[in-house]
Amino acid sequence: MHAVTFQEPGVPEVLKLSVEPVPIPGKGEALIRVQAAGVNRPDVLQRQGRYPIQAHATPVLGLEVAGEIVAMGSASEEFEVGDRVCALIPAGGYAEYAVAPIPQMLRWPEGYGAELAACLPETLFTVYANLFQMGRLKSGETVLIHGGSGGIGTTAIQLAKAFGARVIATARGADACRACVELGADRAIDYSIEDFVAAVKEETHGHGVNVILDVVGADYFQRNLDCLATDGRLILLGFLGGEIVTYFNLVEVLARRLVITGSAMRPRTIAEKGEIARQLRAKVWPVLDRGLCRPVIAKTFPLAEAASAHRMMESGGYTGRIVLVVKDTHS
Repeated sequence: MHAVTFQEPGVPEVLKLSVEPVPIPGKGEALIRVQAAGVNRPDVLQRQGRYPIQAHATPVLGLEVAGEIVAMGSASEEFEVGDRVCALIPAGGYAEYAVAPIPQMLRWPEGYGAELAACLPETLFTVYANLFQMGRLKSGETVLIHGGSGGIGTTAIQLAKAFGARVIATARGADACRACVELGADRAIDYSIEDFVAAVKEETHGHGVNVILDVVGADYFQRNLDCLATDGRLILLGFLGGEIVTYFNLVEVLARRLVITGSAMRPRTIAEKGEIARQLRAKVWPVLDRGLCRPVIAKTFPLAEAASAHRMMESGGYTGRIVLVVKDTHS
Protein backbone atom coordinates (compact mmCIF):
# COMPACT_ATOMS: atom_id res chain seq x y z
CA MET A 1 0.00 0.00 0.00
CA HIS A 2 0.96 3.65 -0.24
CA ALA A 3 1.45 5.56 3.00
CA VAL A 4 2.89 8.89 4.11
CA THR A 5 6.05 8.48 6.18
CA PHE A 6 9.06 10.53 7.29
CA GLN A 7 12.56 9.53 8.28
CA GLU A 8 13.48 12.43 10.55
CA PRO A 9 11.39 15.13 12.26
CA GLY A 10 11.29 18.45 10.50
CA VAL A 11 9.42 20.75 8.14
CA PRO A 12 6.39 19.55 6.14
CA GLU A 13 8.63 18.54 3.24
CA VAL A 14 9.96 15.57 5.24
CA LEU A 15 6.63 13.83 4.54
CA LYS A 16 6.97 11.43 1.63
CA LEU A 17 4.70 8.90 -0.07
CA SER A 18 6.23 5.44 0.31
CA VAL A 19 5.27 1.81 -0.19
CA GLU A 20 4.58 -0.02 3.08
CA PRO A 21 3.18 -3.44 4.07
CA VAL A 22 -0.58 -3.61 4.53
CA PRO A 23 -1.15 -3.95 8.28
CA ILE A 24 -2.75 -7.10 9.66
CA PRO A 25 -5.60 -6.67 12.15
CA GLY A 26 -5.18 -8.46 15.46
CA LYS A 27 -7.75 -9.61 17.96
CA GLY A 28 -10.28 -6.84 18.59
CA GLU A 29 -9.22 -4.93 15.47
CA ALA A 30 -10.48 -4.34 11.93
CA LEU A 31 -8.66 -3.48 8.72
CA ILE A 32 -10.15 -0.46 6.96
CA ARG A 33 -9.61 0.46 3.31
CA VAL A 34 -9.12 4.17 3.88
CA GLN A 35 -11.01 6.63 1.70
CA ALA A 36 -10.28 9.78 3.68
CA ALA A 37 -8.17 10.75 6.69
CA GLY A 38 -8.40 13.78 8.94
CA VAL A 39 -5.40 16.03 9.51
CA ASN A 40 -4.97 17.10 13.13
CA ARG A 41 -2.65 19.29 15.20
CA PRO A 42 -1.03 16.24 16.91
CA ASP A 43 0.03 15.04 13.43
CA VAL A 44 1.96 18.27 12.96
CA LEU A 45 3.52 18.01 16.41
CA GLN A 46 4.53 14.39 15.77
CA ARG A 47 6.14 15.35 12.45
CA GLN A 48 8.07 18.02 14.32
CA GLY A 49 9.25 15.48 16.89
CA ARG A 50 7.20 17.06 19.68
CA TYR A 51 4.50 14.40 20.16
CA PRO A 52 5.85 10.91 20.95
CA ILE A 53 3.89 7.91 19.72
CA GLN A 54 3.09 4.75 21.66
CA ALA A 55 5.82 2.13 21.55
CA HIS A 56 3.77 -0.38 19.55
CA ALA A 57 2.18 2.09 17.12
CA THR A 58 3.09 2.48 13.44
CA PRO A 59 5.16 5.62 12.70
CA VAL A 60 2.69 6.48 9.89
CA LEU A 61 0.80 9.64 10.86
CA GLY A 62 -2.96 9.92 11.13
CA LEU A 63 -5.39 9.59 14.04
CA GLU A 64 -8.74 9.27 12.26
CA VAL A 65 -9.99 7.62 9.09
CA ALA A 66 -13.16 6.82 7.18
CA GLY A 67 -13.58 3.93 4.80
CA GLU A 68 -14.75 0.34 4.37
CA ILE A 69 -13.97 -2.66 6.57
CA VAL A 70 -12.12 -5.26 4.47
CA ALA A 71 -11.03 -7.71 7.20
CA MET A 72 -11.74 -8.47 10.86
CA GLY A 73 -9.17 -9.70 13.32
CA SER A 74 -11.96 -11.17 15.46
CA ALA A 75 -15.74 -11.46 15.32
CA SER A 76 -17.88 -8.46 16.17
CA GLU A 77 -21.58 -8.30 16.98
CA GLU A 78 -21.83 -4.79 15.57
CA PHE A 79 -19.55 -4.66 12.52
CA GLU A 80 -18.76 -6.88 9.55
CA VAL A 81 -16.73 -6.76 6.35
CA GLY A 82 -18.21 -4.22 3.96
CA ASP A 83 -19.45 -1.78 6.59
CA ARG A 84 -18.61 1.89 6.08
CA VAL A 85 -17.08 3.22 9.27
CA CYS A 86 -15.02 6.04 10.71
CA ALA A 87 -12.56 5.34 13.48
CA LEU A 88 -10.25 6.90 16.01
CA ILE A 89 -6.92 5.11 15.66
CA PRO A 90 -3.58 5.33 17.51
CA ALA A 91 -1.67 6.01 14.25
CA GLY A 92 -1.51 4.98 10.59
CA GLY A 93 -4.30 7.00 9.00
CA TYR A 94 -2.24 8.59 6.21
CA ALA A 95 -2.37 5.36 4.20
CA GLU A 96 -4.49 3.24 1.89
CA TYR A 97 -5.19 0.77 4.69
CA ALA A 98 -5.30 1.23 8.45
CA VAL A 99 -6.02 -0.93 11.47
CA ALA A 100 -8.61 0.31 13.99
CA PRO A 101 -9.64 -0.99 17.42
CA ILE A 102 -13.22 -2.22 16.99
CA PRO A 103 -14.53 -0.34 20.07
CA GLN A 104 -13.34 2.94 18.53
CA MET A 105 -15.26 2.55 15.26
CA LEU A 106 -18.58 4.22 14.39
CA ARG A 107 -20.79 3.96 11.31
CA TRP A 108 -21.10 6.93 8.98
CA PRO A 109 -24.02 9.21 9.92
CA GLU A 110 -26.97 9.54 7.55
CA GLY A 111 -26.06 11.24 4.28
CA TYR A 112 -22.31 11.37 5.00
CA GLY A 113 -19.52 10.56 2.57
CA ALA A 114 -16.00 9.56 3.46
CA GLU A 115 -14.61 13.10 3.62
CA LEU A 116 -17.19 14.28 6.16
CA ALA A 117 -17.00 11.05 8.16
CA ALA A 118 -13.21 11.34 8.40
CA CYS A 119 -13.65 14.66 10.23
CA LEU A 120 -15.63 13.11 13.07
CA PRO A 121 -13.61 10.79 15.33
CA GLU A 122 -10.72 12.84 16.71
CA THR A 123 -12.81 15.98 17.02
CA LEU A 124 -15.97 14.44 18.46
CA PHE A 125 -14.18 12.13 20.88
CA THR A 126 -12.24 15.17 22.12
CA VAL A 127 -15.13 17.63 22.26
CA TYR A 128 -17.61 15.26 23.87
CA ALA A 129 -15.19 13.88 26.48
CA ASN A 130 -13.97 17.33 27.50
CA LEU A 131 -16.96 19.61 27.06
CA PHE A 132 -19.74 17.31 28.26
CA GLN A 133 -18.08 14.62 30.39
CA MET A 134 -15.30 16.55 32.13
CA GLY A 135 -16.79 20.03 31.67
CA ARG A 136 -20.35 18.93 32.56
CA LEU A 137 -21.83 21.53 30.21
CA LYS A 138 -25.61 21.60 30.61
CA SER A 139 -28.51 23.16 28.73
CA GLY A 140 -28.94 26.79 29.74
CA GLU A 141 -25.27 27.30 30.68
CA THR A 142 -22.86 29.57 28.83
CA VAL A 143 -19.63 28.28 27.27
CA LEU A 144 -16.66 30.20 25.91
CA ILE A 145 -14.93 28.38 23.04
CA HIS A 146 -11.51 29.64 22.02
CA GLY A 147 -10.38 29.01 18.46
CA GLY A 148 -13.97 28.94 17.29
CA SER A 149 -13.10 28.73 13.59
CA GLY A 150 -10.79 25.72 13.99
CA GLY A 151 -11.63 22.04 13.73
CA ILE A 152 -12.37 21.65 17.44
CA GLY A 153 -14.09 25.01 17.65
CA THR A 154 -16.50 24.60 14.73
CA THR A 155 -17.66 21.27 16.14
CA ALA A 156 -17.84 22.47 19.74
CA ILE A 157 -19.97 25.48 18.76
CA GLN A 158 -22.51 23.33 16.92
CA LEU A 159 -22.67 20.58 19.51
CA ALA A 160 -22.95 22.95 22.48
CA LYS A 161 -25.76 24.79 20.70
CA ALA A 162 -27.53 21.56 19.79
CA PHE A 163 -27.56 20.60 23.48
CA GLY A 164 -29.03 23.92 24.58
CA ALA A 165 -26.03 25.96 25.72
CA ARG A 166 -25.36 29.63 25.06
CA VAL A 167 -22.15 29.94 23.06
CA ILE A 168 -19.49 32.65 22.97
CA ALA A 169 -16.55 32.04 20.65
CA THR A 170 -13.25 33.77 19.95
CA ALA A 171 -11.63 33.89 16.51
CA ARG A 172 -9.28 36.10 14.53
CA GLY A 173 -10.77 38.43 11.92
CA ALA A 174 -14.24 39.36 10.74
CA ASP A 175 -14.63 36.41 8.38
CA ALA A 176 -13.78 33.88 11.06
CA CYS A 177 -16.14 35.52 13.53
CA ARG A 178 -18.90 35.55 10.93
CA ALA A 179 -18.36 31.83 10.37
CA CYS A 180 -18.71 31.19 14.11
CA VAL A 181 -22.02 33.03 14.23
CA GLU A 182 -23.29 31.16 11.18
CA LEU A 183 -22.48 27.90 12.97
CA GLY A 184 -24.55 28.94 15.96
CA ALA A 185 -22.42 31.10 18.24
CA ASP A 186 -24.50 33.73 20.04
CA ARG A 187 -21.49 36.04 20.13
CA ALA A 188 -18.15 35.92 18.32
CA ILE A 189 -15.26 37.97 19.66
CA ASP A 190 -12.45 39.07 17.35
CA TYR A 191 -9.54 38.64 19.75
CA SER A 192 -7.22 40.59 17.45
CA ILE A 193 -9.10 43.83 18.13
CA GLU A 194 -11.20 43.12 21.23
CA ASP A 195 -10.40 42.31 24.86
CA PHE A 196 -12.20 38.99 25.18
CA VAL A 197 -12.44 39.26 28.98
CA ALA A 198 -14.28 42.58 28.74
CA ALA A 199 -16.48 41.23 25.95
CA VAL A 200 -17.40 38.14 27.98
CA LYS A 201 -18.22 40.26 31.02
CA GLU A 202 -20.44 42.49 28.90
CA GLU A 203 -22.15 39.55 27.21
CA THR A 204 -22.85 37.79 30.53
CA HIS A 205 -23.78 40.96 32.45
CA GLY A 206 -20.74 40.51 34.67
CA HIS A 207 -21.49 36.93 35.72
CA GLY A 208 -18.94 35.16 33.53
CA VAL A 209 -19.24 31.84 31.71
CA ASN A 210 -19.81 28.39 33.18
CA VAL A 211 -17.34 26.50 30.99
CA ILE A 212 -14.30 27.44 28.87
CA LEU A 213 -12.84 25.17 26.18
CA ASP A 214 -9.30 26.37 25.52
CA VAL A 215 -6.65 25.32 23.01
CA VAL A 216 -4.33 28.27 23.69
CA GLY A 217 -2.95 27.49 27.14
CA ALA A 218 -0.55 29.67 29.10
CA ASP A 219 -1.13 32.97 27.30
CA TYR A 220 -4.86 32.84 28.14
CA PHE A 221 -4.71 31.20 31.55
CA GLN A 222 -5.26 34.14 33.91
CA ARG A 223 -7.68 35.81 31.52
CA ASN A 224 -9.66 32.56 31.35
CA LEU A 225 -9.97 32.57 35.14
CA ASP A 226 -11.19 36.16 34.92
CA CYS A 227 -13.94 35.01 32.55
CA LEU A 228 -15.30 32.18 34.71
CA ALA A 229 -18.42 32.42 36.83
CA THR A 230 -18.59 30.92 40.30
CA ASP A 231 -18.31 27.11 40.01
CA GLY A 232 -16.87 27.61 36.52
CA ARG A 233 -14.85 24.93 34.73
CA LEU A 234 -11.77 25.57 32.60
CA ILE A 235 -10.98 22.72 30.19
CA LEU A 236 -7.50 22.79 28.65
CA LEU A 237 -7.03 21.03 25.31
CA GLY A 238 -3.83 22.51 23.93
CA PHE A 239 -0.96 24.92 24.40
CA LEU A 240 -0.68 26.92 21.18
CA GLY A 241 0.08 29.90 23.41
CA GLY A 242 2.59 28.18 25.67
CA GLU A 243 2.80 25.35 28.20
CA ILE A 244 4.14 27.06 31.33
CA VAL A 245 2.02 29.40 33.44
CA THR A 246 4.24 31.70 35.48
CA TYR A 247 1.48 33.38 37.50
CA PHE A 248 -2.14 33.02 38.41
CA ASN A 249 -4.23 33.95 41.43
CA LEU A 250 -4.97 30.91 43.61
CA VAL A 251 -7.32 32.97 45.78
CA GLU A 252 -9.76 33.18 42.87
CA VAL A 253 -9.81 29.39 42.52
CA LEU A 254 -10.80 28.95 46.16
CA ALA A 255 -13.14 31.91 46.42
CA ARG A 256 -15.16 31.02 43.30
CA ARG A 257 -14.80 27.20 43.50
CA LEU A 258 -13.18 27.02 40.06
CA VAL A 259 -12.25 23.73 38.41
CA ILE A 260 -9.16 23.57 36.19
CA THR A 261 -8.68 20.39 34.21
CA GLY A 262 -7.76 19.05 30.80
CA SER A 263 -7.00 15.89 28.92
CA ALA A 264 -5.37 14.28 25.92
CA MET A 265 -7.12 11.51 24.00
CA ARG A 266 -4.08 9.44 23.00
CA PRO A 267 -3.12 8.17 26.51
CA ARG A 268 -6.64 6.84 27.20
CA THR A 269 -7.16 3.09 27.03
CA ILE A 270 -9.17 1.35 24.31
CA ALA A 271 -11.82 0.62 26.92
CA GLU A 272 -12.05 4.29 27.86
CA LYS A 273 -12.26 5.37 24.24
CA GLY A 274 -14.81 2.63 23.60
CA GLU A 275 -17.02 4.07 26.32
CA ILE A 276 -16.77 7.51 24.71
CA ALA A 277 -17.73 5.91 21.38
CA ARG A 278 -20.82 4.37 23.01
CA GLN A 279 -21.81 7.76 24.38
CA LEU A 280 -21.30 9.35 20.97
CA ARG A 281 -23.42 6.66 19.30
CA ALA A 282 -26.24 7.18 21.78
CA LYS A 283 -26.23 10.94 22.22
CA VAL A 284 -24.35 12.63 19.36
CA TRP A 285 -25.01 10.46 16.32
CA PRO A 286 -28.77 11.29 16.41
CA VAL A 287 -27.77 14.97 16.30
CA LEU A 288 -25.56 14.30 13.26
CA ASP A 289 -28.26 12.23 11.56
CA ARG A 290 -30.67 15.17 11.89
CA GLY A 291 -28.11 17.60 10.45
CA LEU A 292 -27.88 19.71 13.62
CA CYS A 293 -24.08 19.40 13.64
CA ARG A 294 -21.95 18.92 10.54
CA PRO A 295 -18.19 19.15 9.97
CA VAL A 296 -16.86 22.17 8.12
CA ILE A 297 -14.20 21.19 5.59
CA ALA A 298 -11.74 23.95 4.77
CA LYS A 299 -9.87 22.01 2.06
CA THR A 300 -9.06 18.50 0.87
CA PHE A 301 -5.71 17.26 -0.43
CA PRO A 302 -4.67 14.01 -2.13
CA LEU A 303 -2.71 11.67 0.12
CA ALA A 304 0.50 12.44 -1.80
CA GLU A 305 0.13 16.12 -0.88
CA ALA A 306 0.19 15.61 2.89
CA ALA A 307 3.03 18.14 3.14
CA SER A 308 0.79 20.82 1.64
CA ALA A 309 -1.94 19.93 4.14
CA HIS A 310 0.53 20.39 7.01
CA ARG A 311 1.72 23.72 5.62
CA MET A 312 -1.88 24.92 5.51
CA MET A 313 -2.49 23.82 9.11
CA GLU A 314 0.64 25.59 10.31
CA SER A 315 -0.22 28.79 8.44
CA GLY A 316 -3.72 29.03 9.93
CA GLY A 317 -6.30 31.49 8.67
CA TYR A 318 -8.85 28.88 7.59
CA THR A 319 -12.19 27.70 8.98
CA GLY A 320 -12.88 24.04 9.72
CA ARG A 321 -11.02 20.83 8.94
CA ILE A 322 -8.30 19.70 6.53
CA VAL A 323 -8.79 16.25 4.99
CA LEU A 324 -6.61 13.87 2.96
CA VAL A 325 -8.45 11.98 0.22
CA VAL A 326 -7.12 8.48 -0.39
CA LYS A 327 -7.50 6.62 -3.68
CA ASP A 328 -6.83 2.89 -3.35
CA THR A 329 -4.41 1.82 -6.10
CA HIS A 330 -5.13 -1.87 -5.41
CA SER A 331 -8.81 -1.79 -6.39
